[in-house]
Amino acid sequence: MRVPSRLLPSSPGFWRSPLRGPRFTSVLGLVLLVGVTVMFVTGLLSYAAYNPGLGGVNDRTPDKGLLGFYLFDWPTDPYWLYRLTQGVHVTLGVTLIPVLLAKLWSVVPKLFALPPVRSLAHALERITILLLVGGGLFEFTTGVLNVQLDYLFPGSFYPLHFYGAWLFFAAFLLHAALRVPLAVRTVRRARAQGNLLAPADEPADRPADAPADRPAAGATREQAGEPVAREADALVATRPDAPTVSRRGALWSVAGGSLLLLATTAGQSIGGSWRRTALLAPHGGEDPGSGPGAFQVNKTAAYAGITTAGTREDTWRLELRGPTRTVRLSRAQVRALPQYGAALPIACVEGWSTSDQHWRGVRLRDLAALAGEREAVDVYVESLQTHGTFRHAWLRANQVADPRSLLALEVNGADLTPDHGYPARVVVPAAPGVLNTKWVTRMTFGRP
Repeated sequence: MRVPSRLLPSSPGFWRSPLRGPRFTSVLGLVLLVGVTVMFVTGLLSYAAYNPGLGGVNDRTPDKGLLGFYLFDWPTDPYWLYRLTQGVHVTLGVTLIPVLLAKLWSVVPKLFALPPVRSLAHALERITILLLVGGGLFEFTTGVLNVQLDYLFPGSFYPLHFYGAWLFFAAFLLHAALRVPLAVRTVRRARAQGNLLAPADEPADRPADAPADRPAAGATREQAGEPVAREADALVATRPDAPTVSRRGALWSVAGGSLLLLATTAGQSIGGSWRRTALLAPHGGEDPGSGPGAFQVNKTAAYAGITTAGTREDTWRLELRGPTRTVRLSRAQVRALPQYGAALPIACVEGWSTSDQHWRGVRLRDLAALAGEREAVDVYVESLQTHGTFRHAWLRANQVADPRSLLALEVNGADLTPDHGYPARVVVPAAPGVLNTKWVTRMTFGRP
């Protein structure tokens, strides 16, 4: 039995919503233009913060080639830098989900339009749309899974998200070059007419042959709004249903969804009393428990395979390796070295962070000197952790040299708890949390 053409997605009559139109799509597109660009830049900064140039142990995205052209030595000032950039990256990504879904909904008729290719320019646009839709869904989905579920997804999050981001953003830039001029003209035209947020039953989005859109005498095709009209042909329903909500209401609904996600997520990065508002964030809510060690952890001692036998004060040893000698110290001997304090947060790739915690321990640069290094150099830090990523990590010389970089023995006036890295852990200003290695057992100064 033959299906009537109007019942096929390729038929303009199949799509009946009166909300679709160039104005609705253009507003959402311009919001995504700014938001996705900020997300991409902060994502690249997050990758740079891992110091991938120091070696494969830090680099979870091998064979990046030219994609790593921008990498630089990650600074230690301001000390809250990673907390800010990654907090913005994750919070903005969650906040933009309603905008992304609304944008995809608004242009879905174009995905089924026939003929599939009308010209070379049209073919290029279709390819960018395919990459945009697929890449956008992939990047947002893997990002949310990493934040909410510690990444339950086939393959390694780091390379998939990194390469996917480059592919998605390349398509995004190409699509923006093709569509942003039209989106800007559409919004400007609607604002000039005073109907940017007109209700859905106001015929502001018309096909080209609508009488109200006929050009004035002597007007050029572009001045007459023909690009906008062609866009309307593809997006405006030819047989619209009766509206149940205005376009203004639809845009406010999208904005309300985004604001709700912002309000229930951002607190995990802001900290303090704001953390209680982060109801949808896995590390939101109030600080767990009470006492000096009552702040968030990502990996517990039990998860990392840390045993009491390996961390007892009378058996644990810190091994310092340098160019000319190796030194082994007990915890009592480490405690006997000059002790310094630093107030630093822990900030994680998942977007959560702690408020400033008061750490106390030995400066990394003093440990480098003890191992025979006359000046601060790169250091390779090894943990007692038995499995999982970042059991070992490299830190740059500028991180070792910073006087706030410590091998901490205490936090908030008490010994570290097992979950926070007892008997000793690294804390470095502005470094991702996974580079603040816990349960440290060996430090090798200088490149091996």
